[in-house]
Amino acid sequence: MSPNAEDVRRIALSLPDTTEKTAWSMPTFRVAGKMFATLPEEETSIAVRCPKEERDELALAEPRKFWIADHEAGFAWVRVRLAALEDDAELRDILADSWRQAAPPRLLDSHPALGLPADQ
Repeated sequence: MSPNAEDVRRIALSLPDTTEKTAWSMPTFRVAGKMFATLPEEETSIAVRCPKEERDELALAEPRKFWIADHEAGFAWVRVRLAALEDDAELRDILADSWRQAAPPRLLDSHPALGLPADQ
């Protein structure tokens, strides 16, 4: 069964130092105050951080799952349709990757399973 908004909330808030805050009339998730995910489109999708090169490749390779919102085209964010995800594990991987891009080094260092190995 595809993940839903409550799964997004549960998984995002399980990541270290994550808080939920409403902004632009939608739920947003932040690590150490820096946004890494939002729940736009009546909570049927998420927007997450993604390097532009990877984002463009994802949107081309899997357009049913990933797309780029017009107003985010100049930023390193991609949209993900929740109904197109396989399961919670795929959602967790996507959220954790976005979390890593927003998390400060001190959190990456103290949570090596989520960040880069301590020796890198």
